[in-house]
Amino acid sequence: MKRYSAFAIAREAIRGHLGWERAWANPEPRERYDVIIVGAGGHGLATAYYLGKNHGITNVAVLEKGWLGGGNTGRNTTIIRSNYLQDPSAAIYEKARSLYETLSQDLNYNVMFSPRGVMMLAQTEHEVRGYKRTAHANALQGVSTEYIGPERVKELCPIIRIEGPRYPVLGALWQPRGGTARHDAVAWGLARACSDMGMHILQKCAVTGVRRAGDRVVGVETTRGPIGCDKLGVVVAGHSGVLADMAGFRLPIESVALQALVSEPIKPCMDVVVMANTVHGYMSQSDKGEMVIGGGADGYNNYTQRGSFHHIEETVRALIETFPMLSRLKMLRQWGGIVDMTGDRSPILSKTPVEGVFINCGWGTGGFKAIPGSGWAMAELMATGASPLADPFSLGRFREGRFIDESVAAGVAH
Repeated sequence: MKRYSAFAIAREAIRGHLGWERAWANPEPRERYDVIIVGAGGHGLATAYYLGKNHGITNVAVLEKGWLGGGNTGRNTTIIRSNYLQDPSAAIYEKARSLYETLSQDLNYNVMFSPRGVMMLAQTEHEVRGYKRTAHANALQGVSTEYIGPERVKELCPIIRIEGPRYPVLGALWQPRGGTARHDAVAWGLARACSDMGMHILQKCAVTGVRRAGDRVVGVETTRGPIGCDKLGVVVAGHSGVLADMAGFRLPIESVALQALVSEPIKPCMDVVVMANTVHGYMSQSDKGEMVIGGGADGYNNYTQRGSFHHIEETVRALIETFPMLSRLKMLRQWGGIVDMTGDRSPILSKTPVEGVFINCGWGTGGFKAIPGSGWAMAELMATGASPLADPFSLGRFREGRFIDESVAAGVAH
């Protein structure tokens, strides 16, 4: 694989851009692989990438029923932060955030990581106490955050309305090294690196069944024929329950839609990410000038990837109180993604009752920020059978009562 560089761009400009290679190969499936990963989104591709990079396992196939990165990876609002309260959460999200900082160099692909900072607004006295508690916990965890007052909030984000009317801004939890990245570029860069290691990325290859010999996995049935494997990783977000059912076990998750929208592009007016959990909306400005807006997940189980009017109304109505300028903008487009929710709103990275089958799911509304850390932990779990980052998130915690309750701790899990 040719390296991307300024010199390569100049050379290809002279040659009429005729020398560029395919970013990743489009091979035919082999009869058998050491590892099959189901799901060519960010988490699945990161798992494959770190299996090769960290553990030397490259006889790997990544299966995708649609197109690469066409699920939640390409349907989110790209927020990256690690200021979680619970120790296991902070550890895996901080690992991911730190990996994001050098991911472009590691992949030789610009993922457009922008450490612009993330503010989580405190708009009630309860949130003030909660965020101060989180700041103290983060200090013990080695995560760089601080609690700031309303004057500093206004300085960092001049377009914000501090005084109310219903929910005045009393302060914020501020993580300067949080930010955003280009979601498509993360998937494309990981796919390119996996392909360069000899892994197969098989698009339009839907899994229709899981083949077992007793209690052990031996392969999968797909729309492109049966494929054998020694280990199977299921990394399919909202469809995790469907794949688990094929393998013969159940998961404690439910699937709902999470919607987002963007405004028409405007001149730069906001260079931080702001999350307002009391009114439940969050916003940043993209490199193209669009205001990227999201809110809460739908209140009912569904598999839709379309938007709905009630979401626009509820989310924008809430944010206009804090950002009055939004009232004058037009919506450009809207979409939805299918997220998988656990009872404690924390992910599952675990072995399963079927030997050789591993599951990575339950990221809910906060999956994009975790992609490199999730892949690192899942690869370690699949390669060695254990991972310090993944072990607290095993399926056994639900049976043993070891919940990692970020929904209660943080009020939101985005």
